[in-house]
Formats: sequence, structure tokens, C-alpha cells
Amino acid sequence: MKNIDIEERVAKAQRLFKEEGYNCCQAVVLAYNDLFGIDDDTAASMSSGFGGGMGRMREVCGSVSGMVMLAGLIAPAKDPSIKVDRTRNYALVQEMADSFKAINGSIICRELLGLTPIGSGNVCSKESPEPSDRTAEYYKKRPCEELVGISARIVGEKIAEMDK
Repeated sequence: MKNIDIEERVAKAQRLFKEEGYNCCQAVVLAYNDLFGIDDDTAASMSSGFGGGMGRMREVCGSVSGMVMLAGLIAPAKDPSIKVDRTRNYALVQEMADSFKAINGSIICRELLGLTPIGSGNVCSKESPEPSDRTAEYYKKRPCEELVGISARIVGEKIAEMDK
């Protein structure tokens, strides 16, 4: 893989989220899809359902889901019979999730948004599938732009590590 400017990728992910309106998963995936020969439309489509903690169910943070999707491209495990590839992929997923959790305390959307206490395991009431309008108030009360940047940085650092 080629040398990448991690800070440029972080800024791109945050811009895609805040200025262009992509969800958190899409923003992280679209910050790196070009490295893997995946066009923007395909990347945006395949990652679209993971926003809002998977379709606004507030489960795993969409930016973490974006990292996991990219882990499948960084350390692919295409053939299920090749256990070493699956192990390497799962290890990468766990490392990235652990890095995110060390910074944020959780990988769960509802906890990151303060809808339930971190580690409580409580499930909040079901939300409408309709995405929230992206207003100034929306951005003021949500840490999503920052979380997208954190996930994009973790991905960039893992790619740089593997290039060594």
C-alpha cells in the first residue's frame, strides 16, 4: 500500500460527515476506499446501513463499523478455510476496537451519545429509522464528528503499521 497522510484522511472523514452529510460509517469508509480500488458509490452504498449504530438502533458505533469494514480490506479473510487469515482479520478488528474503546470508553453508539451510561448494558427505546436533520443543534450535542476522526485515525495508523 502507498504512504498515506493520516491527518488528511481524518480531515476528509470529518468533512464527509459534517459538510457532506454522510453517516459515520460511510465517512470512515469513504476516507479510505480509494486505497482498495472501491468506487465511492459502492463504498457509500455498502456502508449506508451502519449509521446510527446500525440503522439508528444505537448498537455498535457506525464509525467503529467503518473500521471493521476496512479491516476486511486491510487484512482480508476471503477463504473461510484459511484459519490464519481469519485470525489475522479478527485480531485487527479487536485491536482497532480496543484502541477506540481506550479513547472513548465504549464502542456502543447509545453510550457514546450519553443515552445510557457506559457499561450499563441498558437498551434504550427504539428510535425512528428516519435520520436526524443535520442542524447546528445536531452537531452541537453529538460527538460523532470527533468519533469519525478517531476511527479514521486508527485505520490510518493500522495501515501505516502494516506498510512497515
